[in-house]
Amino acid sequence: MYGKCGEVERSCRAFEQMGSCRTVASWSALTAAQTRMGLWGKCLELFAMMTREGLRADESSMVSALSSAKNLGAYDLGRSVHCSLLRSFTGLNIVVQTSLIDMYISCGCLEKGIAVFEMMSEKNTWTYSVVISGLAMHGEGERALRVFSDMLHRGHEPDEAIYVGVLSACSHAGLLDEGLRCFDRMRLEHRIPPSPQHYGCMIDLMARGGKLKEAYELIESMPAAQTEAAWRCLLSACKTHGDLELAERASRNLKELNARNSGDYINLSNLYAEAKRWSDAAMTRREMVDQGLVQTPGYSRVEVKGKMYTFVSQDKRHPQRREVYEMAYQMEWQLRLEGYTPDASQVLLDVEEEEKRRMVAAQSQKLAIAFALLNTSQGSPIRIITNLRMGKDCHTYTALVSTIFEREIMVRDRNRFHCFRHGVCTCGDHW
Repeated sequence: MYGKCGEVERSCRAFEQMGSCRTVASWSALTAAQTRMGLWGKCLELFAMMTREGLRADESSMVSALSSAKNLGAYDLGRSVHCSLLRSFTGLNIVVQTSLIDMYISCGCLEKGIAVFEMMSEKNTWTYSVVISGLAMHGEGERALRVFSDMLHRGHEPDEAIYVGVLSACSHAGLLDEGLRCFDRMRLEHRIPPSPQHYGCMIDLMARGGKLKEAYELIESMPAAQTEAAWRCLLSACKTHGDLELAERASRNLKELNARNSGDYINLSNLYAEAKRWSDAAMTRREMVDQGLVQTPGYSRVEVKGKMYTFVSQDKRHPQRREVYEMAYQMEWQLRLEGYTPDASQVLLDVEEEEKRRMVAAQSQKLAIAFALLNTSQGSPIRIITNLRMGKDCHTYTALVSTIFEREIMVRDRNRFHCFRHGVCTCGDHW
């Protein structure tokens, strides 16, 4: 009860008072409470404690553990839970199997997730939704559309969530015509009224293709009240395509809606900085601070030997910082021999070029890759999760690292997956 009401501390106190009377059900309730509140690391700690005490976890607690591993990007831990499931149960129900698919796909192992999906004797709409959304995250738009077609052929009725995945898949793969057809099919054939999320996908799809004017017109034509998400999507696209005039218009509409999101100010400020309008960039940042808004710090997280390590740009706190920086320095020189030149143009600060190059060299994603190369065996894949959108310099850098060091590198940014093999990314440079 406490867990479902969001009172995790009280839930923990009640659990501790049980003493030796704790059962698998009580452990399961506590892990579910941690997962529900986004305390994924704590959930996995509790799951490990339960296992050490000799209790056989039930399917519910394993679903919580899989969900936590998925959100942390902890592939090794998720795979361990899968092994526990195979040892403990002869058959897995549809909820557990779908959770397994979600975990594998979200940890960058798309084909393992698809393998579980294809072996399922029974599938429901949630299962298809997880697979379609996962394929969208990996940029596999055409495969997502084939899975959607198979779902319809088998008699499953699509819902709002399915169409969000389908439209997102079209957006990530640049399938403009297919996305427009699916949008019409959703409205006209399946009688699903477009939600703000659906409009957001369509605006993103148009804007990614450089059709900013059409995206603006779609927002203006929305039958429901215009939303923050729609204008924010357009503002982000203006940042990508460098359209300052339309970005200012989107920003004004967000202010009229009393939006309170630091990212809106940062995107507009960065556009001013790219245009060398430093006073406007500073004024926009100052306005963000005056509103009491705080920018979420950027980080990159990497899993090594079952443990997650987090890095921020210019990180000086890590115990192996000297070795990591030395490795990053050596990596950059090797890449320069292959023709790599650090792109400092995305450092939107009015500082000297040398300072910009130093900042680019110590980005969180590069430090995470250097740490992984130092602490993992030759040839093993590297998996990174970052809350930042992949930048052009990091994309070029990571592609070259995958070639020179002969590693498969998977990066999940805040929008999608990038899987680098032999210098080529699965996104096809469309992101």
